[in-house]
Amino acid sequence: MEAPLIGISRHRIMVDGKGITTLVAFHNCPLRCRYCLNAQCLEPDGVLRTITPEQLLEETRLDDLYFQATGGGITFGGGEPLLRSTFIKAFCQIAPPEWNIAVETSLNVERSHLERLLPFISQYIIDVKDMNPTIYHAYTRKDNVRTLENLRWLVEQNMADRVKIRLPEIPDYNTPADVDRSQKTLEAMGFHDFERFTYLKEVRGKKGVRSKG
Repeated sequence: MEAPLIGISRHRIMVDGKGITTLVAFHNCPLRCRYCLNAQCLEPDGVLRTITPEQLLEETRLDDLYFQATGGGITFGGGEPLLRSTFIKAFCQIAPPEWNIAVETSLNVERSHLERLLPFISQYIIDVKDMNPTIYHAYTRKDNVRTLENLRWLVEQNMADRVKIRLPEIPDYNTPADVDRSQKTLEAMGFHDFERFTYLKEVRGKKGVRSKG
């Protein structure tokens, strides 16, 4: 079993999960965000390499001491990591059980991916874009029905305490008031850990970078 990667980034501190982490970024994503932060994940020639779960473990276990000392581990991102749920499950089954396993996801995937990984994921970092379906579609060119259903499902599985939700203010698409409304809706669902920030457009407006606000 192999999966296509756009990169592996080591020694990340408190930015992609708990403690010191290694970010493993997969190719491909179901969304087409206007200011995609990792556009390489959508490019046909954007694959840096392919890797097996065993090869990934061999590379990442170099930092086992850091992971165990800080409560860190592996964060799967992309692109959309849940599209590689079979690969992630195979990796988790051979990785040290002490490692924190996180996924950075839009949740805009079929439920089966979440169900497959439920026993293995320590933390979900969810980028919901905006809870308003009109804003969401304008920005991602997809609807957010699956995202909403999967958020509710995580609450039903008593996973809300393992979720951090990222709420961006997106120039030309939503406002601080929209972000407030999204947060209130999510709080009513049972979520309480939020990260708010603002996308800053480049001069030509083709890409975005993230700025915490």
